[in-house]
Amino acid sequence: MNYYVRRLLTLLLTVFFVVTLTFAAFRIIPGNPALTILGTEASDEQIALLEAKLGIDRPLPEQFADWLKGALALDFGQSLRFSEPVLKLIQDRFPVTISLSLLALAITVAAAVPLGIAAARSKGKVADMIISIGTQLGLAIPSFWMGIALILVFGLALRWFSVSTYVPWSESPYLALKSLLLPAIALAVPQIAIVVRYLRTTLLEQLNLDYVRTARSKGLKERSVLFQHVLRNALLPVITVVGINFGELLAGSLVVEQVFTLPGFGSLLITAIGNRDYPLVQGMVLLIAFIVVTVNFIVDLSYRVLDPKIRMK
Repeated sequence: MNYYVRRLLTLLLTVFFVVTLTFAAFRIIPGNPALTILGTEASDEQIALLEAKLGIDRPLPEQFADWLKGALALDFGQSLRFSEPVLKLIQDRFPVTISLSLLALAITVAAAVPLGIAAARSKGKVADMIISIGTQLGLAIPSFWMGIALILVFGLALRWFSVSTYVPWSESPYLALKSLLLPAIALAVPQIAIVVRYLRTTLLEQLNLDYVRTARSKGLKERSVLFQHVLRNALLPVITVVGINFGELLAGSLVVEQVFTLPGFGSLLITAIGNRDYPLVQGMVLLIAFIVVTVNFIVDLSYRVLDPKIRMK
């Protein structure tokens, strides 16, 4: 039980640190949200009145304490730019971003695991070389460039996908999946390359260990040795990579959304930063940080499920 308590405290402290850093950073960098809202021709008196109304003229510790107290009750305040509750704006955009990230993660795992196994089983052969070249290309091509290429080929040339229309899941799950598939592939390609290379390396390391030779000496078939023994041990470090890379998927989705004009967090965050919309930025950063550390928390817990030695410790 102590293990779970320690991990949970680490999760909460990490989120608190990220939110505190974000709060401090946006107060240090130049810019005044009141001036952004009123325009450069506003008088000093008008700016002072709006600052008082927005509450940004108070001492910083007081502002932070009030915001943190509201955040604990899921009240992130009012957006300065949109004059709407931050929570409502997040709820409207969050399904797009999280769906895109999860779909990209599913594509990454579904493609990388069989490719990594194939590369390890065919070490030094043609298949291994082809997969290695493919992973090199995947690492070299940025997600946004891959997105543009997918739009040109599958959206404009072949017309298999409508690349500028997003359909909510509530309207049609099939059309929603179709509208997210190309951006998810664009996001997943670099991650597939990383996981394939990592899985191939760990599989080859495991295949040279004593327990594999023992299993083979008992007459087990190579397929049984690979899938029943080696793969389970090799997946532990790979799970770590996938968990860490989920944060990259979430961050990358903000860029890819701009390429495919998806109504997710990407455009909302850019607008909020440009307008010094402190409550909106802080609410979005808090949510993103919480998701990333929660995924890593789940990854840590999965070790204790997959490896009995960790449970014993």
